[in-house]
Amino acid sequence: MPSKTPSENDFLQSYDPRGFDPVAVTVDVVALTIRDGRLHVLLVRRGEPPYIGQWALPGGFVRNEDLEEAAARELAEETGLVPGDLDRVHLEQLGSYGRPGRDPRMRVVTVAYLAFAPWLPDPKAGSDAAAAEWTPIAETRQLAFDHDRILDDGLERARSKLEYTPLATRFVGDEFTISDLRAVYEVVWGEQLHAGNFHRKVLSVPGFVESTGASTERGGPRGGPRARLYRRGDARQLHPALLRPSREDEIR
Repeated sequence: MPSKTPSENDFLQSYDPRGFDPVAVTVDVVALTIRDGRLHVLLVRRGEPPYIGQWALPGGFVRNEDLEEAAARELAEETGLVPGDLDRVHLEQLGSYGRPGRDPRMRVVTVAYLAFAPWLPDPKAGSDAAAAEWTPIAETRQLAFDHDRILDDGLERARSKLEYTPLATRFVGDEFTISDLRAVYEVVWGEQLHAGNFHRKVLSVPGFVESTGASTERGGPRGGPRARLYRRGDARQLHPALLRPSREDEIR
């Protein structure tokens, strides 16, 4: 006679989680912003072991909270952002990283998030950090844990977002010129763009931008004609995408 299958309640009462190795979960945040015309990432100097004194992405262990709540909390702790400010930050899950040995304390799986905003305040070190600073991407040093890999993935995600979404329009004013928009793309992509080609591509994407019918009060620095002003369109995705010049070469 077959044995009776235990009920859900009986199973949970007899379940012993000690039959498996303990695993902890953390969140890490790749926080990017544009300051003084350069792309910056938020880094913290670790104030506790492991990797004490080394620079790392902001993050920490997940408490009794949702993963995105944990990421928002960690970002707020290092920047002083309040809930109203967080509403203006583009926050999305980047990926999960669980290579054995990535954290010398125990098996730790981290869920990384990308935070991207046109303005983020001067940082302040949280309880477990000795310092915090906005660092130009070109000046980042070797990071603790596997944060170099996470940062690389975050940069690639941010650059891809500008190819396929109108996210760049959040980094300019309510009214802007195509040159203003191109400056955002150049900073994030780290590539110089041909002004004429970029202008043509932007206007070929339905719903990306729309004309205000107005122009700048003055012409260009060399006495050129006044530039037309645009506002954000209603597109959620860019079709066709604005591919980076380096990506266009790969596709060819």
